[in-house]
Amino acid sequence: MFNFNKDAKLIDLGEGLSRKILSYDDNMMAVEVHFEKGSIGKLHTHVHSQISYVISGSFEARIGNETKILNRGDTYVVSPNEEHGVLCLEKGVLLDIFTPKRDDFLS
Repeated sequence: MFNFNKDAKLIDLGEGLSRKILSYDDNMMAVEVHFEKGSIGKLHTHVHSQISYVISGSFEARIGNETKILNRGDTYVVSPNEEHGVLCLEKGVLLDIFTPKRDDFLS
């Protein structure tokens, strides 16, 4: 199946965040998350495994009790039920990959 970024709808989540669901099947999902400078991906947990790739911008990422600054090209991995979140230091976009897919994003 082919999906084109230009056809994916950018959904405003408020507070400087937007989400674009790129592709998914039952086993995985790819999502762009757009951040304005200063916006926060609040600390949270979920049952999904997650890998995030910094497409652009700069982020302070926290996983558990560890915090690192990530820039374009950097990645991080989150295990299921592990608390994590980000602070956007410079306007940017994260590519989040989840397994299994995030049904909560589709409702």
